[in-house]
Amino acid sequence: MRKFFKLILLVLLFIGGATYYYHHQVKLNQATTLSSRAQSKVSPKKTVMRAPINWRLPSETVAYPDLKQLNDFWIKVVISKNRVYLMDGKKVVYTMYASAGEYERQADGKKKSTTPTGTYYIQAERGDSFYNPNLSEGANYWTSWLNHGEYLFHTVPTDANGNYKVAEAKKLGKKPASHGCIRLSVADAKWINQNVPQGTKVVITD
Repeated sequence: MRKFFKLILLVLLFIGGATYYYHHQVKLNQATTLSSRAQSKVSPKKTVMRAPINWRLPSETVAYPDLKQLNDFWIKVVISKNRVYLMDGKKVVYTMYASAGEYERQADGKKKSTTPTGTYYIQAERGDSFYNPNLSEGANYWTSWLNHGEYLFHTVPTDANGNYKVAEAKKLGKKPASHGCIRLSVADAKWINQNVPQGTKVVITD
């Protein structure tokens, strides 16, 4: 009889130990899962955008896209976001810091950018530099997209001596600041000037 009770006791101890181990493992696994989720939430999101903004360098820290590898290349400009997006169909393949035309208050009280919105196309006119004495401002690596030399992609502005206006350059990617053209970093404007073909669609939205 004693052996029988000892056997029962051992069985109960075994069951109790196994139950404790099972619940302990479940709690441990739950804690590990929660910890992993917490870490994933606080982990910084990876970005290839250059930070802080450098108006001389490419906007991203990766290479510009190879246009020969794209099936449906076009350019999207969002004035309020101060960004130019190089697109392949619906996919963004490269993002550029930009500054389009300043917002001016209209007769109805609403503000409107001096950069026209709509769908346009890269035109034949482009060049290394220009200077507009009426505006006391010029730029480098310009590429026309409207009115054959009136509305352009170009670098941050230069003065009469060809020096970049640093105070204006610091606005790049932060606020609309031009007279209507699309300002880009020196490197980005040069890339568009030397790589984007005539006829490329340019869609500009507010």
